[in-house]
Amino acid sequence: MDNLKIATAQFEHKSGDKKYNLSVIEQLAKKASQEGTRVMAFHECSVTGYTFARNLMRQQLLDLAEYIPEGESICDLQKIAADTDMTLLAGLFEKDRDDKLYKAYVCVNRDGLVAKYRKLHPFINPFLNPGNEYCVFELYGWKCGILICYDNNIIENVRATTLLGAEIIFMPHVTMCTPSPRPGAGFVDPALWQNRQADPTSLRLEFDGMKGRAWLMKWLPSRAYDNGIYVVFSNPIGMDDDQLKNGCSMILDPFGDILAECRELGDGYAMATLTPEKLKLAGGFRYLQARRPELYKDILGRRHFSQQNVAWLQPDPKTD
Repeated sequence: MDNLKIATAQFEHKSGDKKYNLSVIEQLAKKASQEGTRVMAFHECSVTGYTFARNLMRQQLLDLAEYIPEGESICDLQKIAADTDMTLLAGLFEKDRDDKLYKAYVCVNRDGLVAKYRKLHPFINPFLNPGNEYCVFELYGWKCGILICYDNNIIENVRATTLLGAEIIFMPHVTMCTPSPRPGAGFVDPALWQNRQADPTSLRLEFDGMKGRAWLMKWLPSRAYDNGIYVVFSNPIGMDDDQLKNGCSMILDPFGDILAECRELGDGYAMATLTPEKLKLAGGFRYLQARRPELYKDILGRRHFSQQNVAWLQPDPKTD
């Protein structure tokens, strides 16, 4: 298994404007390819936009969604991948032949679809159906997995994907800067974004504080460290419908250390070279070998709360 150069991107998408969003994906991919990047990941619903979908009726969502792999956006991504000689990962809404709707994330190269994953815990729109399987596939000799946004907050999903062989997990998000019961959470004033050229400091304080990056650092490095995996985190920056997002797309190694991070207050990407040696040197590799599943295999299958409390557990689209 050879070293692998990967990029993770952030950009300000436009709600429902696939043509524009794909043009930004193409622009960033072309730049990254010139620097030797072989794989590039974009955020959740990077093709379609995200938060605006909370207000869409079922037919509107069906009109926005696409069949996979024959959808127009997948064909466009394949062309970009061929033109840049890269493998690309991006997100969109999917529909099947029975008009069931899903939140999907795809991996595409010059030959077409490499992998597709459906979000296990979708909640931005009540007409979305949850996916029901994990996704592990190979890129350039590396085993890769995908988990979308809230899927990563349920730690069993990350461990299960790792146990299925994943050495890299792509974690596309649209997150942070939203209200939550946790201390310090909340929206960031869009006026700070509009004034970012004149006053970047005030915006950075909000983006990097407990509304944003400081919260992310509470849990994201632990997913990499505990499982001994590389994590590729992607998140939009700028306005997502009426909400401001803070980007900070990053790549973490199996030690939980940040290898590269987007720090621009605008569209951009960060790159890192993944080396296979770290996979077995990291503590997470030893933890996996030391597991005693006979002690907890039945416990992990239990409901944590009684059935009457399950509704309370459903994620709120306005929280993280």
